[in-house]
Amino acid sequence: MHPLDPLTAGELAEGRAVLAAAGLLTETTRFPQVLPVEPDKASVAAQVTDRRIQYTLLDTATGRARDAVVSVTKGELLSCEDCGEGQPPYLFEEYDLAASITKASPEWRAAMERRGLTGHIEHAFCAPLAPGFFGRPDETGRVIRSLTFLRDHAADSPWAHPVEGLIVHIDLTGRRVLRVEDEGGVPVPPEHGRYGDVPPRTTLKPIEITQPDGPSFTIDGSEVTWEGWRLRVGFNAREGLTLHQLTFGDRSVLYRASVPEMVVPYGDTAPGRFWISYFDAGEYLLGKNGNNLRLGCDCLGVIHYFPAFVADDHGHPVEIPRAICLHEEDYGILWKHTDLDGHAEVRRSRRLVISSISTIGNYDYGFFWYLYLDGTIELEAKATGIVFAGAGHSGTKQRHANEIAPGLFAPVHQHLFCARLDMAVDGERNSLFEIDVEGVPTGEENPYGNAFTWRETPLRTEREAQRFADPSKARVWEVRSADRVNRLGTPTAYQLVPRPSATLMAQPDSTVHKRATFATRHLWATPYAADERFPAGDRPNAHPGGAGLPAWAAADRDLTGTDLVLWHVFGPTHIPRPEDWPVMPVDYSGFSLRPYGFRDRNPALDLPSGAAAPCHDDPCHNDSCHDDQGPTHG
Repeated sequence: MHPLDPLTAGELAEGRAVLAAAGLLTETTRFPQVLPVEPDKASVAAQVTDRRIQYTLLDTATGRARDAVVSVTKGELLSCEDCGEGQPPYLFEEYDLAASITKASPEWRAAMERRGLTGHIEHAFCAPLAPGFFGRPDETGRVIRSLTFLRDHAADSPWAHPVEGLIVHIDLTGRRVLRVEDEGGVPVPPEHGRYGDVPPRTTLKPIEITQPDGPSFTIDGSEVTWEGWRLRVGFNAREGLTLHQLTFGDRSVLYRASVPEMVVPYGDTAPGRFWISYFDAGEYLLGKNGNNLRLGCDCLGVIHYFPAFVADDHGHPVEIPRAICLHEEDYGILWKHTDLDGHAEVRRSRRLVISSISTIGNYDYGFFWYLYLDGTIELEAKATGIVFAGAGHSGTKQRHANEIAPGLFAPVHQHLFCARLDMAVDGERNSLFEIDVEGVPTGEENPYGNAFTWRETPLRTEREAQRFADPSKARVWEVRSADRVNRLGTPTAYQLVPRPSATLMAQPDSTVHKRATFATRHLWATPYAADERFPAGDRPNAHPGGAGLPAWAAADRDLTGTDLVLWHVFGPTHIPRPEDWPVMPVDYSGFSLRPYGFRDRNPALDLPSGAAAPCHDDPCHNDSCHDDQGPTHG
């Protein structure tokens, strides 16, 4: 087994057995987070395999949380210590616990009765929602909030029927309601939000993707080889999909890539929403909520699936049989030219797709990594699912929320992802530069006013590397090798090309700003440190803030010729629209890493002209563009 392989069911079971033998497990012990402990880079290079697992142990009776590290290779408990500030992620069983506590509350029942909703109590959905952090005296320890939504039956979609202004604050450890807020007076929106029973259209003709000779990739355990690319595919309960040891043409590009955190802050001041700022990795676990993907729906083509194993609330292994999808896609023209004599050469692009999808409550997030034939790497995050909404009086205007259905108002919010890119451009010694395009003032150096150029700014320290994207300057960030040059004598490099979007909109004195400081910049850079994995810190749940990137970068460490880690923030700022209801079309965001002088010339010159399909001069070859009216040459 390779040191970077994902955890297996046997390893999870063995690790739990070690904890039991050490006397660390009781009837009230739960496992909110179980993660692989990735070995240091020297151990990986030497193929030293000591497989370790970090178990977060929560005593649900007392609220005490500890982190225990087990070597499953040696069958030993290596350490066990109390967790620091903040709470571990939520357990699945706590979702049901929050609902049962809410429904047993006389205050909640009285609020439902006052609204005339007692007939809806049986099927009411009491959503378990992370509370943020506000320093309230009664909100210490393991706290959650619950908002109420109505359903017509147990399988109904609840999000269309919010009970506005009813907020239940819950102490999970004490299993009690702290208080109930009832700002009632707004009717529950009447229109249902069901979307799966709409009659399908019949006008779309089938599209079939076939590879009669099989795919071009090869799989050896977790290692994937494809058209000059080599990498390892990983998965863990917190981040979900991870990529490791990416090389192109047998030269290193990235040591590790993942999306270790995202925050979803809401811009509404209403009592039921001002506190919402979900950390979907650190509070809920992206990987543990990973989907079991379906052929022809989530993935299309000739597919290879990777399973993944995560631990349930009791520490037992659970398999996600199809957690990761791997396939190839045609991607249009890669390059083309028509010579003066009319001779044309064209090559089609193809990309390798590595994807996973996680569902966190009402939202679904797809993470799609693309590898291209020219050495480009791209990440596309796909946000879909159901927008989170409250109720209001139909036809009124709200400053922070749009009416998307009669009486249903969806607040403005953001989905801010943070990618962690452990760069290794031709080795571990890299340096970082910011590249801006800028105009030259008319004058002696620009006599005709047409000139523009580019400016390179070295980002030498962590403070200098806290940057914003700037599309007006076509800004990119370039990671250069400190040890290798190309045939033109310039350092080999890769550029991070952002798709600029808003950073965190919350004010600097807000609690979400303190907790999600990582989202206030598009770019951070740090020297590699094995324990610097999560940009909002190890435990953002109920954390007052300041952990993670702002704490690490305060040291202002040197970034020149070092083992460099980039942290890139991206994602949509969402002003919901009627077209987003009752289920929203995918909202795309992401970035790319493209080679810049990494190769001496176009690495895709050797593609055959029929890489995807033979080219034909007849645009209607095989009658592909004929219909009943005769040939069409549009």
